[in-house]
Amino acid sequence: MTNLTNKKIKRILSKIVDIYTEQNIISSNNINIDGDKVQINIELNYPANSYHTTLSNAITDTLTKNGINNASVDIKTKIVKYTTQKGVDTLPEVKNIIAVASGKGGVGKSTTAVNLALALQAEGAKVAILDADIYGPSQPRMLGVSKIKPESSTEGKLLPILGHGIQSMSIGYLVKEDNPMIWRGPMITQALEQMLRDTLWRGIDYMIIDLPPGTGDTQLTLSQKIPVSGSIIVTTPQDIALIDAKKGLKMFEKVNIPILGIVENMSLHICSKCGYEEAIFGTGGGKAMAIDEGIEFLGALPLKMDIQTDVDEGTPTVTKNPEGKIAKIYKEIAKKVSAKLTQQSRVTNAFPSITIE
Repeated sequence: MTNLTNKKIKRILSKIVDIYTEQNIISSNNINIDGDKVQINIELNYPANSYHTTLSNAITDTLTKNGINNASVDIKTKIVKYTTQKGVDTLPEVKNIIAVASGKGGVGKSTTAVNLALALQAEGAKVAILDADIYGPSQPRMLGVSKIKPESSTEGKLLPILGHGIQSMSIGYLVKEDNPMIWRGPMITQALEQMLRDTLWRGIDYMIIDLPPGTGDTQLTLSQKIPVSGSIIVTTPQDIALIDAKKGLKMFEKVNIPILGIVENMSLHICSKCGYEEAIFGTGGGKAMAIDEGIEFLGALPLKMDIQTDVDEGTPTVTKNPEGKIAKIYKEIAKKVSAKLTQQSRVTNAFPSITIE
């Protein structure tokens, strides 16, 4: 094809839609033309390593159908910072904080949090996890680092513990695993703030906060003192779980924290012996709740023995079996969550750049 121009190529590419942002790729691309050679540079603002090949093939196939045969595509990721609640101090080394919450315990929230963190990392992001469940910290064991104690930096801050490449902090690193935390509300909120702000986090794109169940002091502290970019609600299809999940959802709405979507755990029980699938907790509850509330349904996880035993062993499923079916579900959720976040306003520099000549 002769007389190639950026305008012609953009017109052709306008037909291609990013399946996660649901927007065409025109705004994220840069086109370089050298004779009959075309170089397409795409910049995604969310981590999606497993989507790059699919998107690249869609671009080259579309160009080929329109007579442009000498094209190459380069896809890069640039994760930016998005707005949080007004009046809350941000963390200089943490771009975005995502809270994972549930209305009640026992729905697999912590398992979802750690696998989501690992899935974001697998897709190309730098990730941290903060275990905000002071009474029942589980992330140290799930990350396989429960016996490690954090050290202090020269500045007097705690150094995060690395588990499977993820930076983490939990009260579980500071007390014995079987030691009960008999603390009142003010002590809980102070501990949460200290773990967040007195830890030497480094270059984090996404911090996942694993919240305790319910809508109590920790959740209130989160909304008032921690810069949260968005939240995820974890539930099961069971009616009683959905009732409590809606309470958590309404809480985030009242404190103006965006809800990025709903994850449904235990959607089907899969027999470890024969593979038979049965909806022992009901069907479609999480998806119906998402439709009713006008928010995104991020995905459903089955009630499968491996998911539970993997975290008990300290090797969550996304790490233990990264190419397996369950890991792929978590990675899809990670891409949907981070892509949803890109629809929010970005944090911009309040001061104009000054050039002295």
